[in-house]
Amino acid sequence: MDKRLRRARAGTFAFFALNGFVVGMWLVHIPAAEHRTGVSHATLGLLLLLLGGGAFVGMQVAGPLADRFGPHRVVPVSAVLCSLALILPGIATSAPALGAALVTLGIGNGTLDVSMNAHAVEVEHRYGRPIMSAFHAIWSVGGFVAALVGARTLSWGWSPATTLTIATVIALSIGAAATPLLLRRQPVEHGAVPRARKKRSPARIWVMAGIAALLMLSEGVANDWSVLHLQTILDAPPGVAAFAFGSFAAAMTIGRLLTDPVVARVGPVAVVRWGSAIAAVGVLTAALAPVAPVAIAGWTLFGIGLSGTVPQLFSAAGHMDRDNAGANVSRVAGLGYLGILAGPAIIGPLTRLMPLNLTFLLVVVFCGVAVASAGMLSPATPEDASPGTPPSPPGHREAVTPKP
Repeated sequence: MDKRLRRARAGTFAFFALNGFVVGMWLVHIPAAEHRTGVSHATLGLLLLLLGGGAFVGMQVAGPLADRFGPHRVVPVSAVLCSLALILPGIATSAPALGAALVTLGIGNGTLDVSMNAHAVEVEHRYGRPIMSAFHAIWSVGGFVAALVGARTLSWGWSPATTLTIATVIALSIGAAATPLLLRRQPVEHGAVPRARKKRSPARIWVMAGIAALLMLSEGVANDWSVLHLQTILDAPPGVAAFAFGSFAAAMTIGRLLTDPVVARVGPVAVVRWGSAIAAVGVLTAALAPVAPVAIAGWTLFGIGLSGTVPQLFSAAGHMDRDNAGANVSRVAGLGYLGILAGPAIIGPLTRLMPLNLTFLLVVVFCGVAVASAGMLSPATPEDASPGTPPSPPGHREAVTPKP
């Protein structure tokens, strides 16, 4: 295989790890930022919405820019913005300052998220086989490293400003080292004639974006409520309850590391369909579990099922029209991100009407919708493709179910 292509894959891994590390470092320091600024939990919740809003805006801006100028130009700039913005929450001393910091960090995170995924689509296309899930797994690894580093520096009594400044230097160094490894490609010519199938693409893209919103909302439910579920519904002690999220996160990471060969064999449709079905069984098991070990097993199964789904949606959106890969990925990622933000707003009020575990039945429905809609990831038919369009990777054009 071409050495430059392997270098490009390594560079893409580096930017995914960088992004996961930056986000993880912020998450570890949320309590410290809350204490430094003196905001209440309620105010912090509103400020976190600004982070999500900034990320959504950044995603919508980065997609077209990546298509126009090439991801190899947008990714490094986004990485610099994302890295430098990490310092801001550490030095904020008031609610307005923290809000401005989080908007900036959100924009940096959103632009990097979409542009690096657009670049990953290009690398995957040239590889000729599915490799997208591994990139997302490395993002999780970056977050895990951030959790370890943040926990250690907090135990040493380091201030958030000091830790986040050092983390910024590390992130900038990673970005500088990885930038020369990125693939160069010709940007879309200004005024280029749209593809013949462009009229059909947006509808499929928005369906994929809707699926992403449901699945990422489901993922957010595990992030936000799994530990609380074991504590409040099953009376598990905190040390045991923590395993609910820990097992889910570990299953997500390991599952993503193992998904790409499965996609190459059975195709993305089968991975999303069966993964969503497994996730539905997992969250249903957790919801109805009579004891903590069964619930933990359910959350683990939930993570295994969800692990490979969202990366396939990003990949399918990018490959549908590679000249507009950035814009398409931004739609799927943006709506998916809104799904994560909507999770607390949906589950929280429902807990006033029913026990927390019964609200998870809504997630079962969401996964069921993904099962039914997975066929939208099928590659475009030959007549939909424009002349001269390179073929999609093998995992995206082979049969989507194993032959008996």
